[in-house]
Amino acid sequence: MSIGDNVQTLLRELPADVRLVAVGKTRTPAALAEAIAAGVEIIGENYVQEAEAAREVIGDRARWHFIGHLQKNKVKRAVSLFDMIETVDSMELAREIDKRCAQADKVMPILIEINSGRELQKAGIPPEATPSLICEISTLKNIRIEGLMTVGPALSEPEALRPYFAGMKRLYEEIRGMNLPGVTMKYLSMGITDSYRIAIEEGANIVRIGTRIFGPRP
Repeated sequence: MSIGDNVQTLLRELPADVRLVAVGKTRTPAALAEAIAAGVEIIGENYVQEAEAAREVIGDRARWHFIGHLQKNKVKRAVSLFDMIETVDSMELAREIDKRCAQADKVMPILIEINSGRELQKAGIPPEATPSLICEISTLKNIRIEGLMTVGPALSEPEALRPYFAGMKRLYEEIRGMNLPGVTMKYLSMGITDSYRIAIEEGANIVRIGTRIFGPRP
């Protein structure tokens, strides 16, 4: 099946309230353009440099989400490129985003990245640290917290991710119930090609899918 066929099949399958982020990591601008033509509205990029190259070709035909680990020295470029940053996991990074957004007269929607599996090698904050970080970040004027994101632990069986996704949903509802000013808690981003169905069952309304759309990475 073509990229376009894969996108259309996937969009028919996804519930109406679930947003699809097509993961552009290592994909060509032509492949991304084909996905957009078939109905993809959001491209997710892991690297600022790859996003710059793709946006030169594609422009504003899609919205752009940053879904990788964001280094502080790349924030200025990221702020100019992306419509949302899904991977904020520290006050230091949030302050830099806020500063660069203020300079650009922009307010950046962000998600807080949670290390739901508490894995030492992965980015994100542990679930129990999330409420206090969100309280702190919510005071920044050029950032708008709109939800949570997790990658989830690398497990051989996607079904084994269910308790981690369920925990994320509970955390999401806990924070939403805090009614913090400037915190809207609209999105729960979790689930990839192998696990998006389970993630949706457990409350995800953003899924980040690459291989199912574009095939295996070269």
